[in-house]
Order: sequence, then structure tokens, then C-alpha cells
Amino acid sequence: MKARKLTPYIPSDADKAEDYALQFQKLIACATVSVKGSHDDTEFAKFRAVLEEEFPLIHANCEKMLFGDGCLMYKLKGTDESRNILLMSHHDVVAATEKENWDYPPFAGTIVDGKIYGRGTQDTKGSLYGELAALEQLLERGFRPKCNVWIGSSCNEETSGNGIPAARDWFQEQGITFDVILDEGGAVIDPPIGGMACAKCAMVAIHEKGIHDLVFTAETASSHGSLTSGQKATPTERMAAFITEVSKKPPFIRRINDQVRAMFEAMAPYAGAPMKLLLSNLWCFGPILVKVLPKLSAQAGGLIGTTVMFNDVVSSEKGLVCTAKVTLRSVDEDDVKIDIENLTKVASKYGIETKPGARWEFHAPADSTLPPFEILSKCVEEIFPDSPVIPYILPAGTDARTLTDVCKCVLRFAPIRMSKEQLASIHSRNENIDISALASCTAFYRRFLEYYEEEIK
Repeated sequence: MKARKLTPYIPSDADKAEDYALQFQKLIACATVSVKGSHDDTEFAKFRAVLEEEFPLIHANCEKMLFGDGCLMYKLKGTDESRNILLMSHHDVVAATEKENWDYPPFAGTIVDGKIYGRGTQDTKGSLYGELAALEQLLERGFRPKCNVWIGSSCNEETSGNGIPAARDWFQEQGITFDVILDEGGAVIDPPIGGMACAKCAMVAIHEKGIHDLVFTAETASSHGSLTSGQKATPTERMAAFITEVSKKPPFIRRINDQVRAMFEAMAPYAGAPMKLLLSNLWCFGPILVKVLPKLSAQAGGLIGTTVMFNDVVSSEKGLVCTAKVTLRSVDEDDVKIDIENLTKVASKYGIETKPGARWEFHAPADSTLPPFEILSKCVEEIFPDSPVIPYILPAGTDARTLTDVCKCVLRFAPIRMSKEQLASIHSRNENIDISALASCTAFYRRFLEYYEEEIK
């Protein structure tokens, strides 16, 4: 793959940035904190009222729907109603606690030194504002899309709530599918490895790791005498030995799959030596990377296979039963089936029973050969010319994962330029966004909708 010629970044819509910021403050002022297991609609109703006031053309021209506890869906009809695209960003946020010790009130949208501080500025009211502001501006120009344009925003993404799943069920009932869905996930951040010849990278997640829960149970009736020099081991001892073996030598497949290969190949032209040599010649150095990456970090190792986390290990009062709840995060659906078989074999060595847990999710990766990925890349080149597009696998979960049944090209990318400190502020103290980044975000979504129009034949 050849490197795209990179040029300096110049913030878009600079003349409108302050106006955007003042409008955006009103969204941040709504403390739309989602709480698992309950829903108080007070702040969410206030938020919806703010949207109606600030984006009147959207509310005048779009059909508005609510799903679940208050998942918003706006639909702007196109001339060809058989085709659809969906832009997404959730408007619920995590709580801002006193322990975080913010420098500014977390729900005031305080503007200081060109930055807006507040919970949700990055995750993800910033991108939602960009989507809505972009469509509002296009409607001011008389925009009538060729396909249906949807904007969706969940009120309970942070708690894995019922909003987007309810919308998906309705889409399926109506036979609605999407050419592309663009949700949160990646962003414009510092290069993921050192020595890259670029200021930032536009990280676009084309896949999300699957989630598989398992429950392991050791009981007194089962024993494995070899563990204690011929004496019967207790359930807790056997469980501890099992966990130790799995931690030291995970029985999982390790390989470079298609999505990871795409990431390495996209990074290669910008990487410094010796990484450029390694990434450009995966046919030769791939096996070395497979061995080295898990030793570099758990995150790096997670790119090339299943990872395991032992969550709750509990022994009964008399020690007769010991259970362990485990979460596997998988890259490949076929590989994880084999991984579970191998994990079960290890458990059986210690007389431990394996059963499925609560979650069993795997969602198909995006088809990045389809036109929407190229359109997104074109927008990145225009709005963030110093940043190459790098596809990758997202280790976290998003609302978009539940929509792969209605779309073959689910892309996870919020067009927000952020520093390392801003990335670290998500779900933490002093979450903030640059005013210029908010403006460029808006420009990106506007261009995405415009370019998409040009691509539709």
C-alpha cells in the first residue's frame, strides 16, 4: 500500500466555531446520566427539548421516532426510499463523581482556552452535535437526499440498554437495511505506535470483539489428586490451579486475521524502521509478530486472538463449591469456538465443569471493500489531511454492534481530533473537546452526506 501525501491540518468551519460552541453548551447542560436498571426521563426530556429548539429544520422535515426508554431516531426521506444510511451517537453519559475533582462543573460546558469542558463532550454528544448541525445546515440549503438519511441517538448506550436493540428489531420488522452505519468507536488520535510519519491517525473500527461469558464450577465430588502430592485438592485449590495455567499459557488460537492485516498494511507506509519492514512483509514476519505482540501488552495481544478475564471467583462458605465467571473477548467466531473447546479441556483436567454464561455475542465485521469506506476515507483526506485512515478492531462495545444484521458496512469512527489527554478524559476527570475539533467534526459529517449523494447513481 502506498502512503497518501499528507498535508498540514487546518481546522474547518473556523469562522463558525464559537457559534457551534455556544450552541453545544446547551447539550452539555443536560445531565443525561444513564443508570443501569432504572430510567429517570427528566434530563433526557430536557435534552430532547433543547434539540427541538436548536435544530428546528430537522424537526420540521424529519420523522421523529422513540424506541425503548427514549432512543431517538430521525428520518429524512430521500427520493429513493429503498436505500438508507444511518449516523449514530448516543446522548447518555456516565456520572461525574466528586472523587474525579473536576476543575469546572461537569454539566456547564465551560469554555476555557479554546476547549469546552463537560461530561459527554467526547463521549458522545460532540459527534451527535456534529451530525445534527451538519444536517441542519444542509436543510438550510434545500438539501433533499437521494436516499433516506437517519440520525440515531440512544439514551442508554452506557448501560447496554434497550434503545438501539429496540430500533433494530423495528428495522428488521419493516425490512429496512442500511448501505452504511457510522457510529462512535475510533477518532483522530495520536499514532498508535511510535515513529510514524504522521501527526495523527484516523482510526476507523471495522470490527468489534465478540463477548462470550462462561461459568466454571469445581465441586468437592470432583478431585484431582496430583495437585497436592497425592492428596485430594479442594475446589478452591483446583480453581486456582486452573486459573494459573490459563493465565500463564492461554489455550487460544493466535493469528493475524483479515482486519488486523488491513490495519498493519495501512500503518506500514507511515511506520518507521524497523516496524515498516515488519508490517510491509507480513508474509515473512507475521509469525514473529504473532509471538511478540502478546508480550508487548495485553491490548496488543488482543488483536490476534481471544482474551480471557476471570471476573468473579467465589468459594462457598464451607469450601465445597468454587465458581468462576469468565468473559472471553474474541476476534473470530470460528476461532473462539475452538478456543472454548480447548479451555474446557484444560478445565476438565482439574475436575471443573464448564457452562455458558449470560452473554454470547459475535457480530460480523464491516465489509470495507464497499463504497462507504472509500467515501469516509475521502472525507478524512479533505478534513484531516495530515491523518491517514487506519482500520482496526475495537476492543470495547458500541451500540453499532447490534446492527450488523441490518447493515454490511458498520463503521465506528467519530471525526473528532483529540490529544492523548483528551482521550484519557473520557469517562474521567475534565472531559473536554477543542472548539476547533467540534467545528471540523461538523464539517466532516456535512461532507460525508454530500459525498454520499454524489456516489449514488
